[in-house]
Order: sequence, then structure tokens, then C-alpha cells
Amino acid sequence: MTTGKNYIGNLLSSTGKKTFKTFNPQTNIENETVFTEASLVEIEKAVELASEAFNTFKSIPGEKKSEFLNEIANQILELGNELIEMYSSETGLPAGRAEGERGRTVFQLRSFANLVKEGSWVEATIDTADENRQPIPKVDIRKMLLPLGPVVVFGASNFPLAYSTAGGDTAAAFAAGCPVIIKSHPMHAGTGELVASAIIKAAEITGMPNGVFSNLNSSGIEVGEVLVKHPSVKAVGFTGSIRGGRALYDLAAKRPEPIPVFAEMGSVNPVIILPNSAKLKGDFWAKLYAGSITLGSGQFCTNPGLILGIKSVDLDNFIKKLSEEIIKIEPSCMLHPNIIGAYESNKAKMLEQKGLHTAAAVNNDVSKNYGRQIVTTVEGATFLENSTLHQEVFGPFSMVVQCENKAQLEEIISKLEGQLTGTILAENELENYPAIISALQNRVGRIIFNGVPTGVEVCPAMVHGGPYPASTDSRFTAVGTNSIKRWVRPFSYQSWPNSLLPAELKNENPLNIIRYVDGEPTKNPIK
Repeated sequence: MTTGKNYIGNLLSSTGKKTFKTFNPQTNIENETVFTEASLVEIEKAVELASEAFNTFKSIPGEKKSEFLNEIANQILELGNELIEMYSSETGLPAGRAEGERGRTVFQLRSFANLVKEGSWVEATIDTADENRQPIPKVDIRKMLLPLGPVVVFGASNFPLAYSTAGGDTAAAFAAGCPVIIKSHPMHAGTGELVASAIIKAAEITGMPNGVFSNLNSSGIEVGEVLVKHPSVKAVGFTGSIRGGRALYDLAAKRPEPIPVFAEMGSVNPVIILPNSAKLKGDFWAKLYAGSITLGSGQFCTNPGLILGIKSVDLDNFIKKLSEEIIKIEPSCMLHPNIIGAYESNKAKMLEQKGLHTAAAVNNDVSKNYGRQIVTTVEGATFLENSTLHQEVFGPFSMVVQCENKAQLEEIISKLEGQLTGTILAENELENYPAIISALQNRVGRIIFNGVPTGVEVCPAMVHGGPYPASTDSRFTAVGTNSIKRWVRPFSYQSWPNSLLPAELKNENPLNIIRYVDGEPTKNPIK
């Protein structure tokens, strides 16, 4: 049951004066629960508790953290239909989508649970002493990854479960040993509170310190700003718009002690359809991409918003088929009136640009808050001249750029902003386009061959990030177990007594983890 209150550690609290409600975009009415925005006193208490909890939580063994993460997954499942119904009432998304996202969230939690239970993720590296080395003796140095401290995670508007309260950022931070303070997204505060209750219950069951988690409500930007500025907060996770992510990044950089902001932001996810592919499989790709563009009403960070091809009759046929297929698809409900409002505004701005033409658009009347899909086309030269055409339109929108030749295609790719993904559709021709592949690799975090960008596999090899503005730091991923590296720092012990070293670095290797000893991976103890 939702209360509308904040979780300050394990206690519910609502001392603030500002309130708000969530909104059901399907019924076009507000939901009943009144949520109270966190007050300055509550924010300060949440950070204080997180700082205190860090002193204990940072040293909790991997096996215990694994129990905590698995128990969070268990408690989320225990919420049953209450969570699914709340999710749908705050997003307009169907129960099937909610169940799928819940499954992904649980999988992420259990993946990190397995990671920390095994333990090798700390990258223990040991260079043993050599007193006989000339001209000077070599000292003993041992390195591992340590948690940064309390982390603030901003819930994402388009993924109320997988990228929010107990999503990938939170799971990775817990796995690293960092307490988490959630700045709950106001569009799905009820879903956030239910998941927060599951985390609090899991923490109590597994004996985690109070303050390891707090959930703060906020209808605007004020709570987030206070959290990012707080000297005891050591890192920030954000999924959302370029404007929002950049504002947090700048705010964190201006602190007396700057902290990292790991923001996953905008992306148009360019798709290159090469000539043979357009000729031999144009109809196939047109139908598949009509579905990808409209999936979830285009509200995915990997939505294919840009398709690039070289002018030909086959590209013309691809555009014609894509146009036919996309208008066959029934429009679907978008997440919130604010989101569809931004979609319509950004779409209108695009359509005002000189040289942009509509290839196909759904123009008939639809239910309130439903997003009508559109495909546009533009000449390559026009696209190069107008940077406005390069920007993301969050929703069921895609643009096909008709390039004059291979050289112009390469130039366009090279001048794109950083992207999460890039896709190449090819049929026995890939080896003829090395410069295109190289240019795309320089602009994206993940490159896809003969597929669609929508759908992000949760696995160690996944990179969900990319050059700015796809993310604020292209060295890290926001998805998969390697995302834990955002919340840690390397730390070395020099000539330290073995008895006082962390278990991961002791001679005996009591955790039986893989370590690099004098450059060699091994589980063997040091004699």
C-alpha cells in the first residue's frame, strides 16, 4: 500500500509542505495518492544515515551483499499484482510491459548478487616484493576496487523499474558497497514507493545498516539539486534528457569537491542501410523498423531515430515500404501529458526545418496522450547544414537521410553527436565500407549488425553508453555487471601487514577469487 511518504532510512516521513499526485495517461486523470516532497530536514537526515551506513556497508562481505540483493528481488516479486497495477496506472503501459520490466529488474539484481558472491570483480592485483632487485629493491603493492560512498540515483521517466528505484544503477551501487538515496521520479512515485518498501524490508531481513537506502519524493528539481550539492554524496546516477543530465553534471563539477555524474542521456541511434541490403532486403527491414520505431511509442533510449542510406531506386523503395508499414501500426499511449507535449513540440520544430519532408504520418484522431508516429526524409547536404536535424525527438519519430554517395555518408556519420548505438544493415558488402564502420565506431558505444537497436541485453559484454552526449563518460556502461565500476575507485596498499589486509588481498586468498599476482591470473595462495 502506498502512503505518499518518503523513506528516510527505514522510517516513513512526510514533514514537507509541497505535495503532488501522479497521473494516469490512459484515463487522463490524476491518481488518488498524495505524495509529499522531501523537506530539507529529511534530505539532510537521509544523507546523514547513508554516510553512517557506509562505514559498515563498505566492509560487508560479498556473500552478505549477495543475500541482500537476492532478497530485494524476492521482495519485489512478493509485491505481486499490486506493483503491476500501480506501474500501469502511472505510465499507461500494459501489464505485459510491466511484468517484462519487473523480470529484467529481478534479473539485474540476481546478476549482481552472483557477481559479488563470487568476488573476483574487485580486480585484486598483487605485485610481490623483491628485495634483491637492482638497482633498488621492489616493494610489495596490492590493489583492489573500493566503493566511493553514498550514491544518489535519479529515477528514469521511461523505465519505472529497470532504471529507477531498484534498477541497474541501484543494484550496481549496492553491489559495490555504496548506500543509495533515490530521487524518485514524480511520474511514477507510487511504483517507486512500493519498490522502496521491498528494499527496506530486504535490508531488515538481511541485517543491512539503517540508511543503506532512502527514497525521496520530488515534484521538481530542488530535491535533486540539494542532493547533488551535498558534501557527503560521492557520485550520481542519472537516466534522462541531455538538458537534465548536463545540469547535474555542471552542478557536481562546481562543488568544492567535484564528484562524478554518470548520466545516460540523448541518442538518435543511427542506422545505416547499405545498397545491397536496401536492394535485397529493403522490404524486410522496412517492416521490422516500423515496429522498432513505434515500440513503446518510441520511448526507448535506443529508438532508431535516424536512418542513413545512399540515394538509389532501392532506397526510395525502402522509404516507400517503411511509410506503408508504419501507418499500419496503431498509435499507443505515451507516459505522461508532459512527455507527449514535448514530443509534439519537438516534432513540430523539426517539421519547420527547411528541406525536411514527411514521408508518412498518422494524422487521424487518436485517444488523449497517444503518440502519432511519423517518418520524415531529408537530403544529405541539408542534414549536414542544419544541426537541428541531428537532435533527438523522444517518441515515435524517425528521419531517413538520403546521401549523395559513400563520402557524404561518412561525413554525416563523423559529424553526429555521440550515440548509444549504431546499426549497419548489409548483405555481402560490409568489407567495402571500412571507413563507414570506423566512423560509426567513433561515435557510438555499441555497434549492431543486421538487427535493431531496441532491446538492451543485460550481460557482462553489454556497453550501454557512448561518447557525449549519449553519456557523460564513455568509459563506462549503465547496463550489465561491469556498470559496477562507476561506483568504485582503485586503491593500493604498500608494504602492508598481511594480517591487516582485506581478505581479497591476503596471501592465503581465503575467498578463492581470481587475482593477478605478478602479472598472472591465479587463485593460488602466495607462499
